[in-house]
Amino acid sequence: MKRRNVVLGILGSGVIAGTGGALWLADSSNERPLTIDAALVTLDRLMEQEPITLGDWNLYQILTHCAQSVEYSMSGFPEHKPAIFKNTVGALAFSVFSQKGEMTHGLNEIIPGAPSIPKIEETSSAYARFKDSMISFQSYSGTLAQHFAYGELAKLEYERAHAMHFYNHLLEIQLTS
Repeated sequence: MKRRNVVLGILGSGVIAGTGGALWLADSSNERPLTIDAALVTLDRLMEQEPITLGDWNLYQILTHCAQSVEYSMSGFPEHKPAIFKNTVGALAFSVFSQKGEMTHGLNEIIPGAPSIPKIEETSSAYARFKDSMISFQSYSGTLAQHFAYGELAKLEYERAHAMHFYNHLLEIQLTS
């Protein structure tokens, strides 16, 4: 048991010094409401425009990826990080993101174990899927699945995570009109 505590302590301090510290120094907290309702408004406004993407993924891929994340929070993620990761690094990362009101992650990384997302140019089905997933999440009353990296999240924490996730992907979307 002592060895486990030492390992957890080392991992925790390494995370604070490495990732958490850098995020805290940036002090640029997000002022957007981190709710499904706010994300739905943002999504609808986005789709009224003519968005272009700046990264590796097109809009179909971004919206499908965001929908997958919401769906998996209800049905279960296909793969998980080890429990020690979720209970240390993952929990700390979510705590930092939640405090800052924004997350950062690889914007072209699929959810572990999820199918790759084809580069389809038609976005209306991905828009509908993402919107439907968020509406379903709002009314979902079942047990939420553990997040693949953050571990156990309460419904309000998941709501914040879904909003932050979507807003993070908006960094690679530009409006043309």
